[in-house]
Amino acid sequence: MPTPPPLASGPGGTAALRPLLDTVLEALVQGAKERGGPLPTGGPRAVAAGMAAALRDPLPEQGDPDALRTLVQAVAAGAADPADPLCAAHLHCPPLALAAAADLAASVLNPSMDSWDQAPAASELEAAVTRALAGAVGLADALVTTGGTESNQLALLLARETTGAPGALRLLHGANAHHSLPRAAWLLGLPDPVVVPAPGGTLDPVALETALATLPGPLLVAATAGTTDAGLIDPLPEIARLCAAHGARLHIDAAYGGGLAFSDRHRHLLDGLDAAHTVTLDLHKLGWQPAAAGLLAVRDPADLAALHQRADYLNADDDTEAGLPDLLGRSPRTTRRPDILKTAVTLRTLGRSGLGALVDQVCAHAKDFARLVDAHPGFELYDTPVISTVLFRPAGAADTTVAETRRTLLHTGRAVLGRARADGRLWFKATFLNPRTRPDDLARLLALAEGTTPA
Repeated sequence: MPTPPPLASGPGGTAALRPLLDTVLEALVQGAKERGGPLPTGGPRAVAAGMAAALRDPLPEQGDPDALRTLVQAVAAGAADPADPLCAAHLHCPPLALAAAADLAASVLNPSMDSWDQAPAASELEAAVTRALAGAVGLADALVTTGGTESNQLALLLARETTGAPGALRLLHGANAHHSLPRAAWLLGLPDPVVVPAPGGTLDPVALETALATLPGPLLVAATAGTTDAGLIDPLPEIARLCAAHGARLHIDAAYGGGLAFSDRHRHLLDGLDAAHTVTLDLHKLGWQPAAAGLLAVRDPADLAALHQRADYLNADDDTEAGLPDLLGRSPRTTRRPDILKTAVTLRTLGRSGLGALVDQVCAHAKDFARLVDAHPGFELYDTPVISTVLFRPAGAADTTVAETRRTLLHTGRAVLGRARADGRLWFKATFLNPRTRPDDLARLLALAEGTTPA
């Protein structure tokens, strides 16, 4: 029989990995050179052709020993690089090198976080770090998730299961809320959500109070700390007061804005967060982690009992009674990666102050860019940024012009801008998550948007 290929761990694992890592790193370098910018040129057809040429047969009869180099280089050449300062469309951060290195260790060791005997050290690490992160936003415990969508779904699930009439739970969310919230209500079989007006992009407390006073319970209010489109924060203290007065449960989606908790300068923007029953956090945004790095923080750990499951091969009663930790109720997933390792390494290496400095830098970049836009006669600024997102558009332009300009930049690979609709108009969206962005990068981004705007 042929000798099996080497494993990533165990005897000889690190020796087998070293040359492969050299191959990957060189392929990343060559792919970036081939791309030459924040995005590949030529649009979807060109990228599809490049991948088809590199992949050829996805399942060949005989293997190709050069596949690692070929495919990594092709993916890098066709990637949107969030570390390029001109790649500023989405809440898609450039990961820290140390976090990516820690993620490699997680892949090599490959613990599965569904039973202690598969992840002894990782389960202890996760318990300690999740409690610390929950404490950073004033809550008691947290579960690791794949991101904001799963966290929001879990928040609705816990709310449904902890009410006296789970089938009747009604979700109220702002018109500015993330799409995952109404979708979670649909997935969980809840009544159609009540959409509260959000004039100016934030939830209207007056409209919320009217809804709370007229709707029968049980009710769950979902507020937002960092909207996807404009990075706005709902009036959290007032919303929390209304929920308490009307006996409604409160969830806050802070997938974007939760990272402000690391910053002494910006933490006040999250006042009221600690009044929530559940909070969505997402450190692959303002946390500079490779995806996935989501969390759902909870005020009352007893709420997590709703997730308890028993499988004899994972958490038998006699094992639990003998002291083996029961991990199965820490997620609706069974097999899951130790995603907390990269976050733990980042927190320990940088500390709160180091992460806070990164948050302050990207928020400052957004304000600097907004000033450039505001001073430019050819552009219109939507508003002063609250976090690190700036909405802007060519002055007097039609929505079709904004859309076509953005697609032109994407097709040529020169810059990656997002799009958002506000005040009934279409805007460019620039989301600054790269702390290494420089002033000339900001000027160049604006110049590119100006240079490609059709007359």
